[in-house]
Amino acid sequence: MGGGGPPGFRFSVKLPRAITHEGRLQDAARPLGCFINLIRHLEDRLGALLVQLPPSLIFDAEIASAFFRQLRDVFEGPVVCEPRHPTWFEVEPDELLRCNQIARVRADPARVPEAADPGGWTQLAYWRLHGSPRMYYSDYGAEFLASLASKVSASASSEIWCVFDNTASGAALGNALTLSEQLVGMLILPLGGYRC
Repeated sequence: MGGGGPPGFRFSVKLPRAITHEGRLQDAARPLGCFINLIRHLEDRLGALLVQLPPSLIFDAEIASAFFRQLRDVFEGPVVCEPRHPTWFEVEPDELLRCNQIARVRADPARVPEAADPGGWTQLAYWRLHGSPRMYYSDYGAEFLASLASKVSASASSEIWCVFDNTASGAALGNALTLSEQLVGMLILPLGGYRC
């Protein structure tokens, strides 16, 4: 696929709702295989794969284990999971994510306090910022972005992503550029060493 975008630019791709929300991670082998075959066309532009779970999806060890095994059978790249039900923020699901080399998203706003903290596999850090206090609309202020820059720069993960999802009022681009400038200004990470 090659061209387009700056050197090192990659896409973070979200699994379809048909797999995560409608199928609720069950009977996923075929749709996972089809979807992964489609996104392989991104080639070297393919970055982290996001598995966002519905807020009502309770952790079930058998279902989750089978799903992550099926996912890892067809995709070896970086994977992050954004669980939203409180049952996913306990020892067993965290260990399951770690064993499958899947990081847990650090979300804002956090539906449960633990959702703001890292979890799962620690070699990948992935912030997903939906806008707060009004999801998808709110612009993040200078104080929040400065604090976020400190957290990102302090991360020991080998791959770092920060995705702004507060797009409804157009705030995401400005927030991403501000964060990027702060990180480059801190001389902590080389330009291109993180993803916004």
